[in-house]
Amino acid sequence: MINQSADIELSGMIRRSSIIFSLLLISTAILFVLDIFLGSVSLKPADIIHSVFHSGSTQIDTILYKFRLPKAITALLVGVALSLSGLQMQTLFRNPMAGPYVLGVSSGASLGVALVILGFSAGFTTGNLHALGNWVIVLSAWTGAMAVMFLIMYISARVQDIFVILIIGLMLSGAISAIVTIMQYFSSESMLKTYIIWTMGSLGNLTTSQLNVLMISVLVGIIMSLGSMKMLNAFLLGESYAMSIGLNIKAARTIIFGCTCILAGSVTAFCGPIGFIGIAVPHIARNLFKTSDHRKLVPGSMIAGSSIMLLSDIISQLPGSGNMLPINSITSLIGIPVVLWVIIRSGKKSPWHD
Repeated sequence: MINQSADIELSGMIRRSSIIFSLLLISTAILFVLDIFLGSVSLKPADIIHSVFHSGSTQIDTILYKFRLPKAITALLVGVALSLSGLQMQTLFRNPMAGPYVLGVSSGASLGVALVILGFSAGFTTGNLHALGNWVIVLSAWTGAMAVMFLIMYISARVQDIFVILIIGLMLSGAISAIVTIMQYFSSESMLKTYIIWTMGSLGNLTTSQLNVLMISVLVGIIMSLGSMKMLNAFLLGESYAMSIGLNIKAARTIIFGCTCILAGSVTAFCGPIGFIGIAVPHIARNLFKTSDHRKLVPGSMIAGSSIMLLSDIISQLPGSGNMLPINSITSLIGIPVVLWVIIRSGKKSPWHD
C-alpha cells in the first residue's frame, strides 16, 4: 500500500514537472515571436510576416534581420547563460544570494575587458583591437571572471555568513570599478571612447560575428552544465558527502568554475553587466518545480531565464514609443523583489532541500 502511494505521488510529480516545462517552452516561444513583432518602431504584423516569406531589401527586412531577430536570439542566449551561472554559483557556494552580478564575477569580466581595451592604449588603436578578433575580448572576460570566482571561493571557505560574503562581493565590485576608473584616466582618447561604447552594450549592439562567438560560448557552457548536474547534486549535501561517493572535489570545482566563467564572462564581454537575472531565476525555477534536483533545475532555469530575458527586452523597448529603456533597469525591477523574498524566507526555511 505504501509503495502504491509512493508511485502515485511520483507519477504526480513527473506529470506536474512535464506541465511546467511545457508551459515554459510555450511562453518562451510566444515571447520570442512578440520580441520580433514589437519594438520601438511600430511595424504592421502583416508586413513582418510578408518579409519572413518574401525577403527582399526593404526597410522592414533591415529592421527584422539586422536588429530584431539578432536581438531576440541574444536575449535567449543571455537568459540561459546568466541563469545557469547563477544556479551553479548558488549550489557551489551553498549561498542563496550568490550570482555573477552580486558577487562581482561580472565586474571581474569587465575588468578583463578593460585590461585589453585600456591597458594596451599606449601601443594599440581601435583598428588594432578590432583585428585581434572577438575571441580576445571573450578570453579576457573569462580570465577576469575566473580570478574573482577563485577569490570569492577562498573567502567563502573562511567566512560562513552568507551576507558577509555578499558584502565582500559588493566591495570587490567597487574596488574593480575604482581600478577601471584609474585606467580610464590614463588611457588614450580613442581607446577610452572604445571602452565607453562597450560599457553601453546592450542586447541590440552585437555584430553578426560577435553573436556567433556568444552562441558558441553559451553552447559550450550549456554542454558543461548538463554534464555537471550530478556533481551539483552531490555538492548540495556538502563536500564530505560528495567525497564519500567518489567525487573528485578539485576536478568538479574546476569544471563548474570554468562553466560559470564561460557563461557569465561571455555575456559581460558583449552585452555588459546585466544584473539580477543570475540570482533571481534559479529561485524562481526551484519554486516552480518544488525541487533541488539539478536534473530539473538546469533545464528549468535555462527556459525560465530565456522567458524572463525576452520579457525584459520587450518591456525595455517601450513598443511603439520610439524610446528604449536600459535593459538593466527592467531586470532589476524583476529581480529585486525575488531577492527580497529570498532574504525574508531564508530565516524560515532552507532553500536547498526538498
